[in-house]
Amino acid sequence: MTDTPHPPTTPHPPGTDTRPSTTTSQPPGTDAAQPSGTDARRPTATPHPPGTDAAQPSGADSPWPARADTPPPTATSQPSGIDAAQPSGTDARRPTAAPHPPGTDTPQPTPTPHPPGTPQPTAAPHPPGTDAAQPSGAPQQTLVSGTTRLYAVLGDPVGQVQSPGLLNPLFARLGIDAVLVPVHVRPADLETVVRGLQHVGNLDGLFVTVPHKTAAALLADRRSRTVEITGSANALRREPDGTWLAENFDGSGFVAGLVRAGHEPKGARVALVGAGGAGSAIAAALLDADVDRLTITDPDTPRLTALVDRLAAHWPGRVRAADRPPLADSDLAVNATPLGLRPDDPLPFAPQALPPGAVVADIIMKPRDTRLLREATAHGLPVHHGRHMLTGQIDSYRAFFGLHTP
Repeated sequence: MTDTPHPPTTPHPPGTDTRPSTTTSQPPGTDAAQPSGTDARRPTATPHPPGTDAAQPSGADSPWPARADTPPPTATSQPSGIDAAQPSGTDARRPTAAPHPPGTDTPQPTPTPHPPGTPQPTAAPHPPGTDAAQPSGAPQQTLVSGTTRLYAVLGDPVGQVQSPGLLNPLFARLGIDAVLVPVHVRPADLETVVRGLQHVGNLDGLFVTVPHKTAAALLADRRSRTVEITGSANALRREPDGTWLAENFDGSGFVAGLVRAGHEPKGARVALVGAGGAGSAIAAALLDADVDRLTITDPDTPRLTALVDRLAAHWPGRVRAADRPPLADSDLAVNATPLGLRPDDPLPFAPQALPPGAVVADIIMKPRDTRLLREATAHGLPVHHGRHMLTGQIDSYRAFFGLHTP
């Protein structure tokens, strides 16, 4: 665009803009185009560089218009060289850099850039405050509202829990108006917190992690057979009559994860370290999966003895307690203790004492590669990560809580 001088009989004072008015809106704070024949002088601020567009209307989300065949840029990814829309009253001038060449990752408004100085098409941008279109196939996270159903996962600590990262996307994918949130509860406060949550009308279930699984089983009105045998629970469900049912899927999830990873437990000789909430459930599931021999160790002797007695009543002759795990003749060694949550934790057992080919499994989910698994790998042993136990429980959780497409 070039300037067109006025006839010499009516010269404008030096420094005034002699360009004719256009339909392009003026930058915030300037006057609209004057009627023909009036003084068209403008403020002395530097005009937009030739070839750039005028300021976008106040409130516009993006400098690019929405097109059906071209996704608009997201709020976090403005086209290179283009500023986001400025608040009303600010200087919304654009840089003079040339448009991105074809083939770059910044979406163009049209296959061919607009000629210099021409206004952008008038298609409406996304309404102010809304997000740009999501990539095709990405599930939309359900927004929390007054109709949202609640679930909580209780633990001490809770920074390592992985269930919200799996179940919240599942809710979104299935279109379920629900959310799972972590709740940090210290052991002394567990009963108070659980009793309070059980009176929350739109709370449908509780997930339980270390160290509350044994105590949580006692806070339910009814307990499944698995919970009665193991003495621990990792899920509580509100029943239609308002009572609460306790269940434990740690063991079935652990075995399902083993099988999916190609580590068949049937006929195996297993050394299990830990007789707590998760360990007791894993022990019962391994026996139910027909392991040949299960040896359990735990520094809490009364707890260990009570668990072995309960298990032996259902699977006689296949389970025993020991002061030390019999690693030298085991096919599978499992850490079902919290050891490994912190980098300075000692090893639950020495993986180098296992025979070649023995599988080392850890139920710790974060960090993914615990010190135990790193050392086992260094000795050439196959390892099994903790996340498999959780992913193996997803189908069980869906059935237990009735998580189906509405």
